[in-house]
Amino acid sequence: MIKKYWNQGGKQKTIVIILALIVIALLFFLRDDYQPLLLFFRKYIFVILLSAILLFFGLRSFRKSASTGKRLGILAGLLAFFGVLYVAGWHYQLYDYMKTYNVFNNLNKVEINELPLTQNERIQPLRNIFSMANESVGETKDVSLPHLVRVDDENKWTMAIQPTEKYVWQGISDNTEEVFSVSSTTPFPRFSNENRISATFSIGESLKFSRNTYNAVVQRFNPWMLFNYEPSDTFYMKNDSGQWVEVVSLIKWKGFFFPYPTFGGVMVIDSGAHDFSDYVERVTIGKGTFIAPEEMKNYPYLTRQNTLSEKVSRLQAESLKFLGGFSDPLPWNMETAVKIPNLPDDQNQQPFVTDFDFSDSKSDAYNGLYHWFGLEPVGDERTSLTFSVFVPADGTNKLYYYDHASKKQGYAGVSAMPLKVIESRKEYDWSVNKPVEFRPYIKNIAGRKRMFFLGTISSIKAEGSQFDGSATPDLALIDSEYRDVVWIDAKHPSQWEKTVYDQLNEAWRASEGIDEYFVNDDKAIEAIMKDLNDQFIAIDTTDLKGNIVKEKESLEDLQRKYDSMVKQREADDIAKLKRKIDSLENK
Repeated sequence: MIKKYWNQGGKQKTIVIILALIVIALLFFLRDDYQPLLLFFRKYIFVILLSAILLFFGLRSFRKSASTGKRLGILAGLLAFFGVLYVAGWHYQLYDYMKTYNVFNNLNKVEINELPLTQNERIQPLRNIFSMANESVGETKDVSLPHLVRVDDENKWTMAIQPTEKYVWQGISDNTEEVFSVSSTTPFPRFSNENRISATFSIGESLKFSRNTYNAVVQRFNPWMLFNYEPSDTFYMKNDSGQWVEVVSLIKWKGFFFPYPTFGGVMVIDSGAHDFSDYVERVTIGKGTFIAPEEMKNYPYLTRQNTLSEKVSRLQAESLKFLGGFSDPLPWNMETAVKIPNLPDDQNQQPFVTDFDFSDSKSDAYNGLYHWFGLEPVGDERTSLTFSVFVPADGTNKLYYYDHASKKQGYAGVSAMPLKVIESRKEYDWSVNKPVEFRPYIKNIAGRKRMFFLGTISSIKAEGSQFDGSATPDLALIDSEYRDVVWIDAKHPSQWEKTVYDQLNEAWRASEGIDEYFVNDDKAIEAIMKDLNDQFIAIDTTDLKGNIVKEKESLEDLQRKYDSMVKQREADDIAKLKRKIDSLENK
């Protein structure tokens, strides 16, 4: 038809050329709008091609057939095929089953025989940080979802203070001009002064059109990437030059038969204000610098960092259900099948980004941030901890897992924790208080490595849906083995291990026959208190005000000395344990 119209004359040729140029321009400038359609074809390419081939030959046979009965048979066969495809593929999720199996087969799995220790424990759960950040901004600002990242060798919650989505014009004209950077290890997160960093970004998650992060990154893709990549989580961190950058995690789809998602590297967007040259760049070739996974080792700020999409890590952790074989997760088997437990009252589901120390785990894993999963049996009534999964948060192509079930440890899993916390404090109004985000807490206490879950009590309005954060939240440690709940002081993390020991040491000694611990620490405390008491007795009442100031400084100095002694005791215990292990190995 176009050829016939083209041959009618010069005017028609001009119209065809102009329309072709318009179509090409639209395909070029609007590629961020139709890219989800390209991804859809990429994800389901095998099913689409199979369906198209069967439909083509089926309809051709239908047209060639003169018999009514044969035509009805062909239609019935096509209906049966597409019906089975829908029921098996979507209703019973067979397509996802095969996709997850492909993830399992292409995953670099490493089983570890020693749990890593946790370090730099974060006090506040993600949703508490998010609600407190929103309390600190005005009507015309929004806060992006917080992410735990490494900033200047310290773990911090970072999020952008961006123009609100409620007012469209601001999303078109304004920049993102500030970033919150809040310590994750303090019980008193502050959202002002030095934690409110000036950093201007012309690209943002809440901005509109070509200034939106998703649109700008997709515009940067080359034709091959348009079919295989998609932007995911957005992180804010410092680069190696100390400048704040916006790091967008990318998902890459691999495979032809049942494609599966993998970590595809990152797109780094530098800070800078919105101007004309910036506008021309982002509407033509987009914004950002692509860094492939194999190149990330050349950028120190991206190593041991949190840049992995949680969509990818969740699928990787879930794929461990195939450790028992391809058919094990099917309904008539399920001997070793596992799931990622979801807690209905928890607004932040697994993974929990946690800082781990793998120094004594005899593996090549780095010390730093990981996505942690606690996998449990698939049945709703089964809540035991089957696997602990550690996915490197920087996208390193490895997955470390610890098999609790095969070691017959009998640990309770994450989904068992809320009821244990609720039962331990019956005086709480649990209709508006929720125990949430039970992240791992693994320490060497009383002679061996012990696993706890650290949970936070968050309040929620009966008529609302957003958690309300507290600067001094109630914290609970639950022993995964003994199931006891220990309530701890958020203001004194250095005393948590001693608090746990004071509550559980008799049960441990009766069950395990262990020695007494923390005895030297207790004597040290007694000596410190005696020394302090003697100093107070010697106070001259004529100069009381001045002496109180001096004694306050002395008390703070003694507290620091005590904390140092506790840490030294931990180091001595670890060193003794390593010497025992070395001596046994030599024998």
